[in-house]
Amino acid sequence: VQLQASGGGLVQAGGSLRLSCAASGGTFSSYGMGWFRQAPGKEREFVAAVRRSGSTYYADSAKGRFTISRDNAKNTVYLQMNSLKPEDTAIYYCAADKDQTGVYYYSRISEYEYWGQGTLVTVSS
Repeated sequence: VQLQASGGGLVQAGGSLRLSCAASGGTFSSYGMGWFRQAPGKEREFVAAVRRSGSTYYADSAKGRFTISRDNAKNTVYLQMNSLKPEDTAIYYCAADKDQTGVYYYSRISEYEYWGQGTLVTVSS
């Protein structure tokens, strides 16, 4: 499975961006998909996830501002980010969990077998 993230860029505080992550080489519709981010000097952290069933999960920092969605026909997962803040500045990574049986530890980095290369989001104040 290969994941290609895109859509990052420079935006002013209060603005919006939509990230995309295109998957290839696997059965996208059966995967759980997550977005994580890593700011300079910090550890990678969970942002949002969507199960193969469509159920969604968010970090507290993302609730009310970010929306994760998936389009199985396009093998793509999206992260719509609104009301962006300077503290949202980070490299954003998409990830795929191919084993959706059992408990889905959606916020754990170790849950995901495949990772994209990341896309940089910079929010200026």
